[in-house]
Amino acid sequence: MVEQSGFRNVIDFLVTVGVYDVILPFLLVFTIIFAILEKTKILGVEKDKDGRQWTKKNLNAVFAFVSAFLVVASVRLVGAINEIMANVVLLVLLGVCFLMLVGVFYGDKEFTLENHKKWLAFFIIIMFTSIVAIFLNALDWLQFIFALFVNFDIEIVGAILFFLIIIGFIVFITWDTGPKKPSGDRPN
Repeated sequence: MVEQSGFRNVIDFLVTVGVYDVILPFLLVFTIIFAILEKTKILGVEKDKDGRQWTKKNLNAVFAFVSAFLVVASVRLVGAINEIMANVVLLVLLGVCFLMLVGVFYGDKEFTLENHKKWLAFFIIIMFTSIVAIFLNALDWLQFIFALFVNFDIEIVGAILFFLIIIGFIVFITWDTGPKKPSGDRPN
């Protein structure tokens, strides 16, 4: 029988106490909402007589606090947050591993995707699509989307594919690639 390490026992104790289902999701939601409220100044600002202004931190903190408590009260939301964060971190690790592997072939030179705009756009689309899929999967909505595709008849798939090709052709034909005319030189 394999004994567990002392660190594994600490992790098990933290799970038992509720760190992973209460404290960490609470801190995450509180921090994100508070930061958004501070940045956007939605709840207003206070001004002093010198004209300096600052956010209403007390209102921002209370709103973020209540929102975080409401999220933590929902077991389903906490489960979704835990699943989403684990998968997003996995996605970040995959991105870093990919960049490390590509960097091996660059030797001493610095590798950035800024020099490769098409690849950068491609990876941004891949990451965005992956995050949408992670969210849909965590909320159990992805199974309904897959059910739509599984229950399609071949005629429906053919019709959708036909319309997508037609729309793509229309966009290709009407795409304006000519030189732009200055907006100030319009005839009267």
